[in-house]
Amino acid sequence: MHKLFDLDHPFFRPLWRRIAVTAVCLGWGAFEFAAGAHFWAMLFGGLGIYCVWCLLLNYREDVTASARKPE
Repeated sequence: MHKLFDLDHPFFRPLWRRIAVTAVCLGWGAFEFAAGAHFWAMLFGGLGIYCVWCLLLNYREDVTASARKPE
């Protein structure tokens, strides 16, 4: 089964990028909720929660770095 994000991609290694992606998703969800678009708010809020779990709480940099090394 394919993942939503390729968490092994080098783009997600720096912490500031992972925080920025998460903040944009959660911020856009809050904006959509304030605008009254509840479907889009739930969609982006769910994506933001997924980013919090995968990119901040469950991210292991040592595993992703070793997965990219050529053997």
